[in-house]
Amino acid sequence: MTVIGIIGAGEVGSQIARAAIANGYEVVIANSRGPETLRDLVAELGPSARAATAAEAAAAGDFAVVAVPLKVVNDMPAEELAGKIVLDTNNYMVWRDGHIPVLDSGEKTVHELRQEHLPRSKVVKAFTHIQAPRITTAGLPAGTPGRLALSASSDFPEAVELVTRLYDQFGFDTVDNSPLSESWRSGPGQPAWLAHEHQTRDELAANLARARKHGIHNIRS
Repeated sequence: MTVIGIIGAGEVGSQIARAAIANGYEVVIANSRGPETLRDLVAELGPSARAATAAEAAAAGDFAVVAVPLKVVNDMPAEELAGKIVLDTNNYMVWRDGHIPVLDSGEKTVHELRQEHLPRSKVVKAFTHIQAPRITTAGLPAGTPGRLALSASSDFPEAVELVTRLYDQFGFDTVDNSPLSESWRSGPGQPAWLAHEHQTRDELAANLARARKHGIHNIRS
């Protein structure tokens, strides 16, 4: 059985864990406060989940989800994540993260920085413009009219392929918005982000094309 290591047990991380378990995955989940603080969540998730440290979750996963904000100095277990596909669900929010000049200038995207922090991993931006509760409630079978779509961005086609399969299992279509240098197109303040999950594949593709660099990062979600 495929194991997903999830670093971050907040709204997004926990909802991805629920959706993953419903689709036959096992999860090893971590937060910043220690495995013992996840007792209630793991009890809710059931026998397909266990709590661990971030390094243990990274090591256990066939692939990993990082559902925590990026820090200027890397705080993710790079060695344990080496050689693995890493789904990064982070959005850069100045009100929460403070100003990061290389991101404010548009020189790099937050996901390019994550890739630099994890040079031996294959980072893919995923689940960044959907409200967390809808990860488990908004999915529809493939081919259903009006099925919602989410974007994925990566420098590695195999990482986008993995996310595309996962999205499909969770009930969503995919629009490939690669490489990571283009991942700003679904970021805060852009049409795809403002529409959140209320967009089909064609609508999402159009919204990504309409994106303009304007440095809006203070929006709350």
